[in-house]
Amino acid sequence: MNDLSYPIGSFSLRDATVAPEERPGLIGALVELPAQFRGAVQGLSEAQFDTPYRPGGWTVRQVVHHVPDSHLNAYVRFKLALTEENPTIKPYEEARWAELPDTAGTQIGVSLVLLEALHRRWVVLLKSMTDDQWGRTYIHPDYQRSFRLDAILAMYAWHGKHHTAHITRLRERMGWT
Repeated sequence: MNDLSYPIGSFSLRDATVAPEERPGLIGALVELPAQFRGAVQGLSEAQFDTPYRPGGWTVRQVVHHVPDSHLNAYVRFKLALTEENPTIKPYEEARWAELPDTAGTQIGVSLVLLEALHRRWVVLLKSMTDDQWGRTYIHPDYQRSFRLDAILAMYAWHGKHHTAHITRLRERMGWT
């Protein structure tokens, strides 16, 4: 696909259904993401980190910090759904998070390490879940409805690939090898 915003296509959480046999592959995507993400940014210069992946889009640096921010929120939401009955989660303003000083003032290696550690913990949790637990839900107030954890797993497997593709496609377009 050539779409700069959605280089691997969009994801519809409303339409997401996950068969039990699909879960291992989706968990595998989360296992592989930290290394793939690290590989996507390997060798980039500071100036390249400050390049938007598309006109009007976030910089590579913002994308690198966004992914662990987002996945950390997802991890907490999983834990809430596993320990409370259909909890209402707290949304966050991801665009505003990308503008906070820790995004511009922290080396990207810190977020890469955070992503690796977070995914190690998250994958242990995911691999331990029962069929009943995959059907647990939380309410997202922005959508005014509940979402199943297996659908959320699919969304975050897509999310990691989506942002990795932002970086790898930018590298291809710019000739950054």
